[in-house]
Amino acid sequence: MTPKQAEFNELRTKLMSLLDTSRELSDEEIYEQIDNLLLKRTQGQYRSLRRMDELRTELFNSVRKLDILQELVDNDRITEVMVNGLDGVFIEENGRVTKWDKCFYSREKIEDLVQSIAARSNRIVNATVPIVDARLENGARVNMVLPPVAINGPIITIRQFPKNPIDMRQLMAWGTITQEAVDFLRKLVIAGYNIFISGGTGSGKTTFLNALSDFIPKDERIITIEDNAELQIQGVANLVRLEARKENTQGEHAITIRDLIRASLRMRPDRVIVGEVRGEETIDMIQAMNNGHDGSLSTGHGNNPRDMLARLETMVLMGMELPVSAVRRQIASGLDILIHLGRMRDKSRKVLEIVEITGYRYETEEILTHTLFEFEEGRGGGEKVVGRLVKKDELQQRKKLERAGIW
Repeated sequence: MTPKQAEFNELRTKLMSLLDTSRELSDEEIYEQIDNLLLKRTQGQYRSLRRMDELRTELFNSVRKLDILQELVDNDRITEVMVNGLDGVFIEENGRVTKWDKCFYSREKIEDLVQSIAARSNRIVNATVPIVDARLENGARVNMVLPPVAINGPIITIRQFPKNPIDMRQLMAWGTITQEAVDFLRKLVIAGYNIFISGGTGSGKTTFLNALSDFIPKDERIITIEDNAELQIQGVANLVRLEARKENTQGEHAITIRDLIRASLRMRPDRVIVGEVRGEETIDMIQAMNNGHDGSLSTGHGNNPRDMLARLETMVLMGMELPVSAVRRQIASGLDILIHLGRMRDKSRKVLEIVEITGYRYETEEILTHTLFEFEEGRGGGEKVVGRLVKKDELQQRKKLERAGIW
């Protein structure tokens, strides 16, 4: 432990003994106690104003906010924060993962932070329930895992989202998608095509879903359903946001994504947006798309569009026992468009393929698809990926466009 860390620990112990934890303290009261403590501590010894300011901020963050992680959460350039117990803190900035120069020096301190984050999100995490998802006040997504599941734990992973939602113009500027594809997708969203976004972890599915949702007509009633509220739907006045709830310590009173999808259908939605499907709730999402809620959107993990369709089959079967052929017919009838995203070797995110679901072939019991856009990589780029999303074919299913008066 460094001298600075030892000094901080001593000051924090003293501060906690001075604070009246029997009631809710205001930020001003905490700062007042910190200032008094630092003033007494510096009598008779020199400490620079810069060090005083550092200690003041660190002490406040340790009591009220996220301890040493607060400065990382406040940094808009950092997209991921990963605490590997006492082994160190890693950050992702500009697509690169590096080890941070600060770390936690006691497991108890990390566990205190885990409990604080969980409590603010009305979540429970302990040795019996060692895995929990939560969110921070700024909307960042948090996953926390405690021992004994995490051998070198406690583990905290924070996924940050931009304060100002990324729109299609920004994605075009980054080379994620082309103007031609954006204009095409805008028409599909307005016309009410059911669209599913697939991709691997960190491929930008939620970001793209946010950007795509900006094309939804602003006079519609939208219901969003998520495990942890992350979507940033802009400009829609008639917006309902629903969030799942974990069970309590007795394993009761959980509200699942599946429960919320069913409830949403009684709320008179024009469209339902499910942040991500992972299991049995998929059958309810597909049925919602088949029951007149055109223009619904969702995301899921998949390696490519065909793999995503196979995973959707598997997830539907988790929620209902049906013949595979019936499941495929449901998917083919409900989904119109599948957009696949990927994270490239240079850490950039690209739309790799836009696929139309054209129907179901009874003879072979397969979902029929054809590619509308596909990313083609050029040569000579080296580590940097050079290429563009190229149009491959015209849309075949045009009835929704025609009904919307879009040609």
